[in-house]
Amino acid sequence: MTLPRLDEIKNAAALVYRTISPTPLIRWPLVCERTGAEVWIKHENHSPVGAFKLRGGLVYMDTLRRTEPNISGVIAATRGNHGQSIAFAAARSGLRSVIVVPYGNSREKNAAMRALGAELREFGSDFQEAYEETTRMAEAERLHMIPSFDRVLVCGVATYALELFETAPDLDAVYVPIGMGSGICGVIAARDALGLKTKIVGVVAAGAPAYAQSFAAGRVVPTGTADTVADGMACRTPDADAVRIIHQGAERIVIVSEDEIRSAMRYLFSDTHNTAEGAGASALAALLQESQSMRNRRVGLILTGGNVDRDVFARILAEHD
Repeated sequence: MTLPRLDEIKNAAALVYRTISPTPLIRWPLVCERTGAEVWIKHENHSPVGAFKLRGGLVYMDTLRRTEPNISGVIAATRGNHGQSIAFAAARSGLRSVIVVPYGNSREKNAAMRALGAELREFGSDFQEAYEETTRMAEAERLHMIPSFDRVLVCGVATYALELFETAPDLDAVYVPIGMGSGICGVIAARDALGLKTKIVGVVAAGAPAYAQSFAAGRVVPTGTADTVADGMACRTPDADAVRIIHQGAERIVIVSEDEIRSAMRYLFSDTHNTAEGAGASALAALLQESQSMRNRRVGLILTGGNVDRDVFARILAEHD
């Protein structure tokens, strides 16, 4: 897979802006004080579905409608944000959407997907089992299977990185959470297309380290489990194209603990009064882990989403550092 070119990303941005506006990029003084760096937070939690994934869904659905005009419906596996994106975009395109989630998935994300028009189905104990079942359902029901990683999705989500770099082009580093890889590959694509020298730092959870292990090995290294409060990063079988792009284009991958993620969720609430889900807070968790080496640097953090269940967030806010 080749990375999207600058003209492709700009065309995708024009399409995205028919539906949403660019998301805020804010320098929060308390975050700067806490980290010792000049920190700019890209607030993808401010999208209509509360996460960056919507951009990819809008571009993918537009492409699908043009290339397969007779399609009747789509299907996708998700832990929530990808599914909301697909449900939102499918409804705008007049398409049926079937979304498959693992048992025990976020109640509030499930409710949001249903409200957006998705037919929700449950299968398996984690994302990978749900994904494998989704491929079977797609064939059986003649639905178009939308993957979690795809060049068109990368092109769509790269639009937030284009906004970031056009507003703050001289960043030393950008920290990006990794789920299936579309977000970080989109940041790499925009960075390279603009000819910038910014270092891209991926972030994974200690309970779901597949992309970190794959990055170190230079090939796909699956894990047996993916257990983390950051359900947006709960991947145990990485995509081979994503691994290659990240291995070539990222500086490093930081592994953050559950305690570090939960602390970062609290810090973002107290310092910015924004709600961040586990994946959304992980970029700050990684910067705090590297705060000594990043002191006085100019840093971007991608707050990828804010979709955390109220009871989960309440428990995390009640904890003490």
